[in-house]
Amino acid sequence: MLDMIDQSMDTASPKADKESTVADLDNCQFFNEMRHSDGTIREEFAQIQQWLANKSLAEIESLNHQAKQHFVYQGITFTVYNDAQGTERTIPLDLVPRIIAKKQWDIVSDGCKQRVKALNAFLNDIYHGQEILKEGIIPAEQVLQHEAYQPWMLNFDVKGKIYSHISGVDLIRDEVGDFFVLEDNLRTPSGVSYMLESRKISEKLMPEICSQYRLQGIEHYPQLLKQTLFESTDVDNPLIVVLTPGHFNSAFYEHAFLAREMDVPLVGAKDLFVEKGKVFLKSIKGRMQVDVIYRRLDDDFLDPLAFRADSVLGVAGLMSAYRNRTVVIANAPGTGVADDKSIYPYVDEMIRYYLNEQPILKNVPTYQCRKEDELEYVLANLEKLVVKEAQGSGGYGMLIGPQADEALIEEFRQKLKFRPHLYIAQPTLSLSVSPIMSEQGFVDRHIDLRPFVLSSPHETRIVPGGLTRVALKEGSLVVNSSQGGGIKDTWVVDT
Repeated sequence: MLDMIDQSMDTASPKADKESTVADLDNCQFFNEMRHSDGTIREEFAQIQQWLANKSLAEIESLNHQAKQHFVYQGITFTVYNDAQGTERTIPLDLVPRIIAKKQWDIVSDGCKQRVKALNAFLNDIYHGQEILKEGIIPAEQVLQHEAYQPWMLNFDVKGKIYSHISGVDLIRDEVGDFFVLEDNLRTPSGVSYMLESRKISEKLMPEICSQYRLQGIEHYPQLLKQTLFESTDVDNPLIVVLTPGHFNSAFYEHAFLAREMDVPLVGAKDLFVEKGKVFLKSIKGRMQVDVIYRRLDDDFLDPLAFRADSVLGVAGLMSAYRNRTVVIANAPGTGVADDKSIYPYVDEMIRYYLNEQPILKNVPTYQCRKEDELEYVLANLEKLVVKEAQGSGGYGMLIGPQADEALIEEFRQKLKFRPHLYIAQPTLSLSVSPIMSEQGFVDRHIDLRPFVLSSPHETRIVPGGLTRVALKEGSLVVNSSQGGGIKDTWVVDT
């Protein structure tokens, strides 16, 4: 049955020299997660290949349908803002897993931990001595004038110098299978609930093959998250809450899921208040002092007295309580300056500067449109490049040059000329491909990977797996769930 897998998809690889001409998408070979270039099955996929070969297409379709029904029943949804048929829908799950050999995963794990350690060191530096700026390794104006840079955080010490307690690192693989970092997510990274629910589905619908593989476990993530939040404060038995902007938020399901799994209150702004420099929760037991807030809303909305005065999602006086050290906010305000796409090109230098190590994972070559010479190259090669908003997320506001028409390319040309500092550009990326079940049988689609890193003053933790996102449309390179992408379970296995 697996002979039906479409192996015709091609792409270009990230090049070490970003001045290299980006190859045509139709003339380069993608890395296939399941098969070698000669068509033989990779060792780690041998058992799942045999399991699939012993089932009919109808049986696989039935299992996929059962997975969808589970997501509907559980209310596992995501918002697709540009969906004309309705903004909220269930996450499409493809039952064929993405499998990573443990020896490959160890590289990913070590590389992600290294990266997040350096980013936390960078955040501590720019809000204190600013040594990396003084030495000219990163242009000072690019950081200090950044809209996510928070003066509230200047000379404010956070426990263990940890600013990003929960981080997501987006990875892709080039045509030979090497992992590249596409971007860092340090503000309010989402998707971990879909990672965990995908595993539940796999174990429910494919128990025998999961048992054969002896999968590395991920189910303990919520307890690791809770432990990380516990370790962010010196309070014994702290009260932790998850602060959500509400059920209209695209990731509200995840907010509720994590609060439930950690057994902590899910709260909105109206549930909290500040009095005498402390944050309290309104409860049926009366007021309860809050020690840690795992916030799932952006800085601008946290406190109407400190940021946007029109915010109804935040808590008035929260930043004052935070500065008084009576409450911990995770992730810390001001982390956004470190995951901006215009800061991303400097992470390799951060690793060398703060850790005195060589980067384990490579960056994708990136043009900073704020630089005149790089802007000139981007404008001359828009049809070959991917252009992104420096602070964009969710796959919105992008130009994928090889797939864009002349009108869209011209629109971005004008945007770049008018406000070049708001954009970066990269070569068209070689996201690897993996088989999914479609109406036509098995076909290859592009995927990426988001592992989640938990950082506390005591330990940096990562569960063996992550959120694999898949572009469901043929030829699409946009895997974001907010853009209609789907997900796969990610299996880390011994081979």
